[in-house]
Amino acid sequence: MKTLSFALLLFSLVALPAVATSSHSSPLNDLQAALKKLKPGQFLWYPEISPQGPVTVVVSLTEQRAYVYRNGIAIGLATVSTGKRGKETPTGVFTILQKKVEYHSDLYDSAPMPYMQRLTWDGIALHAGNLPGYPASHGCIRLPMAFAKKLYEVTGFSNTTVIISDAKSSPVEVYHPGLLAPQVTEGKPSGPASPAVEPYWSDPGEAAGPISVLISRADRRAYVYRGGTQIGSAPVALDNPGARTGVAAFSLLERPTPEQLASASPNLRWSAVQVSNPQAGLTPAEQLGQFSMDAHFLRSLLLAMDVGSTLVITDLPSSRETRSNPDFTVITTNDRQAVPASIKK
Repeated sequence: MKTLSFALLLFSLVALPAVATSSHSSPLNDLQAALKKLKPGQFLWYPEISPQGPVTVVVSLTEQRAYVYRNGIAIGLATVSTGKRGKETPTGVFTILQKKVEYHSDLYDSAPMPYMQRLTWDGIALHAGNLPGYPASHGCIRLPMAFAKKLYEVTGFSNTTVIISDAKSSPVEVYHPGLLAPQVTEGKPSGPASPAVEPYWSDPGEAAGPISVLISRADRRAYVYRGGTQIGSAPVALDNPGARTGVAAFSLLERPTPEQLASASPNLRWSAVQVSNPQAGLTPAEQLGQFSMDAHFLRSLLLAMDVGSTLVITDLPSSRETRSNPDFTVITTNDRQAVPASIKK
């Protein structure tokens, strides 16, 4: 296999630090611990890590958590409260049918449901509400108020998919998701595409959306998403994978020129968007160190990148589980109705 050093060909470059979060203040510095410590009503929100692309929301009824992905990469996590016994929240794949900042239930004493996002015409919706730490709603997904507002601002009717899952209805990679978004094919969700041992690349072109790259030190692998769909993946050989920790996100400031693509060490320009361990440096070269990758895959990646392409580096694995269960009930909500129905609460 032909390989080239990332440090020489891609990440031996200039990074202009826009935002560098202190390692003392960011939960990103120990994301695993932050996830475990979340209490009812708490959430994490880092939209700058993947600033553009379609949005996927995964509601895990098993975990009582909502995960938000943009262009395939996790940007947020919140505690939720879903349907109680006898009023269970349905599982399935949904689109957003209606949005209202201010909404009141006409079923339950005009109960306020701020930042309502309707998923079904029989009353299931995402909205802000009380979060006791267990399923307590009449079927809706209650969210923390501040998180509901942030989520409302990034979702849309055509660019958002909502997956509601539990241990009985979905693959474990869906109800117990990781850093990469589950995929939906023919109306059914599955875990992120299982990477082949060898590199693969299948890019539909820039019309399909923006590029995001995630490099996992734990997996020793790079994952590439365009428009929310995984289009490529390749193993990486790290000189010292345990030497650097934390999460770092960068945004490309200029598209690689033909001269840079032909150069042995193109000087790409990046902006440091989020760095949990700035002591390690504020450039991709400093955050990654020396490692190598398939030369053909790397050139394909460089050719596909454009202004705003995102690079995320993490020491976390891309997924949390490897088991799967094929049974999943799909609820179709494709057709919007002109007259809104009641929301359950």
